[in-house]
Amino acid sequence: MNDKIYEAFLMRQAEEGKALAQASDLIEIHPVAPQAFAVDLHCKGLICKAGEGVTTADSFRVGIWFPSDYLRRANPFEVVTWLQPSNAFHPNILAPLICIGRLVPATPLVDIIFRIFRIVAYQTVAMHDSLNLQASAWARENQHRFPIDNRPLKRRALDLEFEVLGKVDET
Repeated sequence: MNDKIYEAFLMRQAEEGKALAQASDLIEIHPVAPQAFAVDLHCKGLICKAGEGVTTADSFRVGIWFPSDYLRRANPFEVVTWLQPSNAFHPNILAPLICIGRLVPATPLVDIIFRIFRIVAYQTVAMHDSLNLQASAWARENQHRFPIDNRPLKRRALDLEFEVLGKVDET
């Protein structure tokens, strides 16, 4: 790599991603290369099993890759790839595709992870722009079940803040 601005962007993404993972008990971020990350989400989401129908799961994986021209153009279907499980059940997921919405160039890793998390946990559902028509039809009938997981992504930070506040109040 000879593009110093792109290299600095990638370093910043790795640092900010590490900080987010440390503030959350719901994600793990694995750098695969300077421009690529595997993200494990440990939140409640849905899968569809043959013969069993729609059921909850709590382990999902996506890949995020920043192409060399990412600071000038961004294609969400090029940047984000749904990896596991292949039977994820959401209107905006049809493995290996996940629709995270419009992506402007240089959108930070952390912002992308927040979008993915909100999709998996059914905190965000765009049924009008669906990849998975079966999941979209199911979602229309089951909106009362959303969100599937309403925990905040940065829960560790909130828990730590409450601990500190609790200790301050005790003195």
